[in-house]
Amino acid sequence: MTLFEVRNAELVSEFDRYVREHPEWADLIPDQALVALLLEGDEEFNEWSRQGAQMQAEKEQTIMYVKIKQLEPARSRIREVELTQGR
Repeated sequence: MTLFEVRNAELVSEFDRYVREHPEWADLIPDQALVALLLEGDEEFNEWSRQGAQMQAEKEQTIMYVKIKQLEPARSRIREVELTQGR
């Protein structure tokens, strides 16, 4: 996987969570639209994402670009840990 593919996978996961927490967003995306994610301030990634969307979209398919304007730092959701020693 390339760096852009990894970044895109992370953004897709985060956007999926965002839409589940803000379901009104789902209503803004037309049925059967292809969603391409952009990241503010990362023009190289954005160009890669736009080109990929244009290549993947079927003829007449709407492409919706979602620009992620701010992304919180990733952090662990682990609440409790236990460490044991093995051989």
